[in-house]
Amino acid sequence: MSQDLGQPRPPARPGLCRDCLWMTDDLTGTRCTVCGSPRLVSHPELWQLTLAHLDCDAFYASVEKRDRPELAELPVIVGGGVRGVVTTCCYIARTYGVRSAMPMFKALKACPDAVVISPDFSKYRRESRRIMDMVAELSPLVQPLSLDEAWIDLAGTQRLNGGPAAFQMARLQRRLQAETGLSVSIGLGPNKTLAKIASDLDKPRGFAVIGSQEAKAFLAGRPVTLLPGVGPAFARTLERDGVRRIADLSSLGAKVLTQRYGAFGLRLAELAEGRDLRTVDPNEARKGISAETTFNTDIRDLPGLKDELWRMCEKAAGQARARGLAGRVATLKLKTADFQIITRRRTLPGPIQTATLLFQTTCDILTREADGRAFRLIGAGLGDLVETSAEAVDLFSSDESRARVMEGTMDRIRARFGSTAVMSGRNLKPRA
Repeated sequence: MSQDLGQPRPPARPGLCRDCLWMTDDLTGTRCTVCGSPRLVSHPELWQLTLAHLDCDAFYASVEKRDRPELAELPVIVGGGVRGVVTTCCYIARTYGVRSAMPMFKALKACPDAVVISPDFSKYRRESRRIMDMVAELSPLVQPLSLDEAWIDLAGTQRLNGGPAAFQMARLQRRLQAETGLSVSIGLGPNKTLAKIASDLDKPRGFAVIGSQEAKAFLAGRPVTLLPGVGPAFARTLERDGVRRIADLSSLGAKVLTQRYGAFGLRLAELAEGRDLRTVDPNEARKGISAETTFNTDIRDLPGLKDELWRMCEKAAGQARARGLAGRVATLKLKTADFQIITRRRTLPGPIQTATLLFQTTCDILTREADGRAFRLIGAGLGDLVETSAEAVDLFSSDESRARVMEGTMDRIRARFGSTAVMSGRNLKPRA
């Protein structure tokens, strides 16, 4: 039997079954030859890529549905308040057009039959710890972005964990579903940006791969908002400059982009080519801790705004103390009645973790901004965080140390007798 030596053999197709974890170097067909599942992953670089992004699917809503099975087939929104916003929503609600950060009144107009649940962050943090503990079993190089997502660098773990990164992540995905009742989506890529983009391509319960060879072509036709750091406001700036797609950034080149947009322009040029040199850093400091609230009715008067600000300072400072953190930067956030966001930051003489000093600083900023305009939201936060401990009293100024003793005592009373056991005078006033 003659053989046509001039006919090149098609390239091998590495493949993986996400259900039984069968692996092959030359996938044929559209179903697993072992278990018959159609849930296959195939990519030329499947065995080479070692950087993954894990993203929980509609995390808060999924936790609520797991704990309340009667909600399984219903649209669920986690959020609250007449003037609040959607924290997250399930995929059923998303079919009605509901999205995270959407004002609640708009969400309920789009999906009037939705079940609205107030967020329970203590429960979500517990579930996050369970998930991240399982992730950490695979590699010491895990960098959480939030409660429900993280980057994982699996380079050098193949022999230890019994297979390449793709196999390890598929196995983890299956384990998380079985042990927590929650689903996650996985992205594999040559760098952090591409892995994160990949994890969003096939939600929920997705597993997608973007390789280095295809990265530029893959990105070219997609909107610039796909890139990290390009929010709605900057996207409008780019559109005014004739830039709508990522290919438009590539055509301008690094020099023009840097001239127009400074250091971020250079970053955009790199991202448009599919390049991202950032490493997975488990020790990367958290950017900040904050708390904010949307009022039921707009507030114009300074005393009313101060009362709400105090509550947010208490929440943010309480989170900082609970996590053993202090911040060197105080932040005030305001949103006007016409949805303009105002953010003001002030560097502090030293790190703080008390509501008393956070309020003093942000209240001074607020006094300058409260000029009679109507505001619908206020928030306070701490940034440039450092770790601390109960013994590290020399880290703080004398004023901060005194406030820390008082607020620490209040923390212990509340922990023992409930959150309303001791309250400041401002918290006794009715809320707007």
